[in-house]
Amino acid sequence: MSNWAGRSAAEIAAAVRAKRVTPREVVAAHLARIERLDGRIGAFRKVRAEAALAEADEVASRAGLTELPLAGVPVAVKDNLAVRGEAYRSGSAATPDAPAAQDHVTVARLRAAGAVVVGLTNVPELCVFGTTEGPYGIARNPWDLSRTAGGSSGGSAAAVAAGLVPLALGNDGMGSLRIPAANCGLVTLKPGHAVVPAGIGNGDWFGMSENGPLATTVEDLRLMLAVLADAEFAPADEPVRRRIAVALRSPLAGVSVSRPYTTAVRQAAGALARSGHRVLRAEPPYPLSLGVTALGHWTAGTAVDAEGLDRARLARRTRVHAAVGRRFVRPVRTGDARERLRARLTPFFTEHDVLLTPALARRSPQAGPWHERGWLRNVLANTAYSPFTPPWNLTGWPAMSVPAGALPSGAPCAVQLVGRPGTESVLLELAAELERANPWRRTAPVADRS
Repeated sequence: MSNWAGRSAAEIAAAVRAKRVTPREVVAAHLARIERLDGRIGAFRKVRAEAALAEADEVASRAGLTELPLAGVPVAVKDNLAVRGEAYRSGSAATPDAPAAQDHVTVARLRAAGAVVVGLTNVPELCVFGTTEGPYGIARNPWDLSRTAGGSSGGSAAAVAAGLVPLALGNDGMGSLRIPAANCGLVTLKPGHAVVPAGIGNGDWFGMSENGPLATTVEDLRLMLAVLADAEFAPADEPVRRRIAVALRSPLAGVSVSRPYTTAVRQAAGALARSGHRVLRAEPPYPLSLGVTALGHWTAGTAVDAEGLDRARLARRTRVHAAVGRRFVRPVRTGDARERLRARLTPFFTEHDVLLTPALARRSPQAGPWHERGWLRNVLANTAYSPFTPPWNLTGWPAMSVPAGALPSGAPCAVQLVGRPGTESVLLELAAELERANPWRRTAPVADRS
């Protein structure tokens, strides 16, 4: 029997639909890989081994198996979304340990499409930070186990990058899909507002948080996004030439960008130019106040999510983050700052179709107990390496991370693509062009080192 762990979601689903392999065989292969590797990676808080095998058998028995887009595909779900029968803890000892009565709508859509939920993945407490660690473990980058996988969808990204699952569900409130995807060599897309159902935490961080997929190929990303959005994102019949702005400056004043990330952008820009796109250097007019705006929204979202929880059971960095945020909740709730930012950036996107930037400013911090360290140290570490993602949560516009190049350690590097509302398909097309021009290795060699 072939080992189906490490195969793409599209390949698995096609084989299951053709009855060349059963969902149980596929799920069992992935569960075996999880058992062998996840002790070093820390991707999962909860593995649903018995339940996943039972669900695989249910998928195999469906009358419409041959029509299921994700037939038998194992998926992981970020531990801040409801999976029926399982508690979701949001990385915290302060949250209820009670099973969810029903699936979150995105989980329900994945299951309806034939996917099998094999487990819930680790996150930082209340999904606040760009590193993933806490009472349920530390999620490490499978490409470099000394480094964090990123956050807050760090466990989901680590699971996909290590080949523990071909797809994972995460969400992004200030970069929480794009940051770990960039660290772990994955492709992801934070959809624009209301493309995919949200329902994350207590108010979606004032509408900034979006659910989205993590994958190893653009084909798989497109497949999962279509299921989550209940919409088509089919490839274009004919190539369309785009006006692409290339920006290397950090949106946040005072944050420098390391050479591997600027090199990755220049290489991606060259590939897109060779494909016939008009590629020009142009920096968006980020306001100097962007850092304060981002901090206010980031902390205010946590303040709302922490309401009603036992503060004594929250980590100190979370308590401080929420306390700072309580001062910002009222002005953030008006949406005025976000509207001003959209108004400032909209003219830029009338001159350019897409913005190309580094995905990160530098490699991720060392993996470790960041939840035991001070609030300011956490904030500074996050800001120093991920300044490029927050603006597009504030605007609510689509943005994605695409692997490009490598760090000196051999771990992946990445670029970010940003577009106007409704341009998810455009970003996917450009990502596919980058994938064809410079194919990336899909799975980290962590298994080779076992």
